[in-house]
Amino acid sequence: MAVTIYHNPRCSKSRQTLALIEEKGIKPTIVSYLETPPSQSTLKDILGMLDAAPGDIVRKKEAKEAGLDISSMSDAAIVKAMTEHPAIIERPIVVSGKNAAMGRPPESVLEIL
Repeated sequence: MAVTIYHNPRCSKSRQTLALIEEKGIKPTIVSYLETPPSQSTLKDILGMLDAAPGDIVRKKEAKEAGLDISSMSDAAIVKAMTEHPAIIERPIVVSGKNAAMGRPPESVLEIL
């Protein structure tokens, strides 16, 4: 089964999650989402797998720094903002088949592997 991690190498939780996946003998596809942001369609798919609203996976501090008031934005506007400002996306996100999990804490991804 293909495993993808939306990864930020500067983030300790993201590095820990990647190491945990690799310790399980899995070689995931690594998406450096700051350089290659997921499309709006991909984000919507991931949100569905997470059973989450767009605002649930937004880093509030980074959104504020980007001049975004998430509390006043529609879900569609938040998803669009995530593609334009990928630093606001909470990390890491791991996708395995039709399942996704946030790597906070890193061990939370084990249930989908």
